[in-house]
Amino acid sequence: MVKLSVIIVNYNVKHFIEQCLFSVFKASETLTCEVFVVDNNSVDGSTTLIKDKFPNVNLIENKVNTGFSVANNQAIKLAKGEYVLLLNPDTVVQEDTFTKIIAFMDKTPDAGGLGVKMLDGQGNFAPESKRGLPTPSVAFYKMFGLAKFFPKSEKFGKYHLTYLSENEIHSVDVLSGAFMLIRKTVLDTIGNLDETFFMYGEDIDLSYRITKAGFKNYYFPQTQIIHYKGESTKRSSLNYVVIFYKAMAIFSKKHFSGSHAFWFNFLIHFAIILKAGLALVTRFFKAFTVPMIDFALIVFSLYVIKNLYQYNSGLQTDIYSEKLLSVAFPLYALIWIITLYFNGGYDKPVKILRIVRGIFIGTVFILMGYSLLPESMRFSRALILFGTLGALVSVILLRLILHLAKFKNYSLSSVKTKRIAVIGEEQEFNRVHGLIKQTEVNPSFVGFVSAEQNGVHNPLYIGKLNQIDEVIKIHQINEIIFCAKDLSSQFIINNMLTLVSSGVDFKIAPPESLSIIGSNNIDTAGDLYMIDVNSISKPSNKRNKRLLDVAFSVLAIVFSPILFFIQETKSKYFVNCFNVLFGFYSWVGYGKTVDKTLPEIKRSVLSPSMLQLNSSDKVKLINLRYAKDYKIEKDLIIIWKCLKKLGI
Repeated sequence: MVKLSVIIVNYNVKHFIEQCLFSVFKASETLTCEVFVVDNNSVDGSTTLIKDKFPNVNLIENKVNTGFSVANNQAIKLAKGEYVLLLNPDTVVQEDTFTKIIAFMDKTPDAGGLGVKMLDGQGNFAPESKRGLPTPSVAFYKMFGLAKFFPKSEKFGKYHLTYLSENEIHSVDVLSGAFMLIRKTVLDTIGNLDETFFMYGEDIDLSYRITKAGFKNYYFPQTQIIHYKGESTKRSSLNYVVIFYKAMAIFSKKHFSGSHAFWFNFLIHFAIILKAGLALVTRFFKAFTVPMIDFALIVFSLYVIKNLYQYNSGLQTDIYSEKLLSVAFPLYALIWIITLYFNGGYDKPVKILRIVRGIFIGTVFILMGYSLLPESMRFSRALILFGTLGALVSVILLRLILHLAKFKNYSLSSVKTKRIAVIGEEQEFNRVHGLIKQTEVNPSFVGFVSAEQNGVHNPLYIGKLNQIDEVIKIHQINEIIFCAKDLSSQFIINNMLTLVSSGVDFKIAPPESLSIIGSNNIDTAGDLYMIDVNSISKPSNKRNKRLLDVAFSVLAIVFSPILFFIQETKSKYFVNCFNVLFGFYSWVGYGKTVDKTLPEIKRSVLSPSMLQLNSSDKVKLINLRYAKDYKIEKDLIIIWKCLKKLGI
């Protein structure tokens, strides 16, 4: 008889599910266990990886994204286990997790469902491990911050049950869908997941139905798992806010009646408007606050310099037209802001060289434009040159203030260098070290902490397992990579808990994998090192690509009397010019089809594969190389060689 059926719904998280399945099969070695993966039409190569590396998985491949509830139900209908475990793909379980939870359920007949203690990628407790039922009052306290300010209050802290110890077993209202163990006979009684919920809310609904049927849900902290949180769904996005609160509305309509339903729905719709508005305002201020302050400071500095220059020249009257300056100074400031942007002056962390370069290039453009003006509109090159110095001082001074005020990501210090300790056996260390060297991580130090008992002769050897604390202090380690092939998940999680206060980051390298996975804080979905194919996604490359698109679109329109007549296909020439100019398309990319397996860029008129005839497989390879080793010169070459194809 099958004791446990593990069900994982996957959607475009190939590297995470690889690590998850590796830990699942290690945890199920002493149990009769079956593993289902329901793939919701991933395009990242997940299914190929699962077939190649985990042939024992019962893989269900959907042709569309059916949503979380439908996908789980597909596997539940096939499950033969006494217990069913719904598990997220961005999790890592300990070797003893399954045996401990089954043992507890076997001796606790009133237990209908069970959840465990979850940790984020840094070893911090994840509060959603235990939750209360989101009644209107509980939701109100959560939405308006009372739960955060009074976590130990039984009244205000019910959403995450923060008044209950995270290290003791408790009966709770709601289990997390990231790890939800359910007795199969209970599912047969209450029914499977409600398919009205596409994503989110289905775990609350199922937990509530378990308790309504007379069973209990238990929070069980005697085993821990890692949950990287939200890799598939990006919790901070506006889309998440809308989907989550709509799911709450479905739950309210289903389970609450009368005034409860009215107030709950009122709160939900209010929360959607409030959160959506805050998200948009926050996004705007994040993007434009510093440029707007720069603009104001530069204009102010220009007027100050104008007055000082005029005074020191011995001129008592105002020789400059105020009307002219009211146009010129803001225009100068705007040009400097634009050239700052395209030179990385707003990238974080701050690089002074980029600011200097951006201001200098802006001055060149201003002087070029100034030389083309009629004599009546020129007033002083000296003022422009002194203004350049004023703009430079203003922008750098603002960065210095932000640095001293310790605003996030505005440090003028050099980027924190990676000093990495890889923990495992020598063979796996060599593989992981080689993988790191193929990525763009470029650490200043990589040391080997050996999990072997015998003597180690590797020149990068810095200590043994029982010396981790000393290794971190002596070698100033700020990141640890655990080799999952050589270390148990229990060892990894226990060390994360022990070292969580040391300030180091943690990552895990699954065996025979091209990825190293981790998460640096509770708000991030997850970080991974892999052989880099994201060169084209760098902010500097995106800016250069956009600048080229705009510049060439303008040239293509200006010289259309010549270029139009050499086109092999003329019908879309002007449409393409304006589509690229306004940012709907790019001149060069992967083509007019979307390839979700590569870094996301705009659809394009031209593609590198146009330079030669290729099969579809070779096209994919060419696009991969284009994305991995992107340089703006490549776009220029492709545009030049495909000059007759601008109208396709």
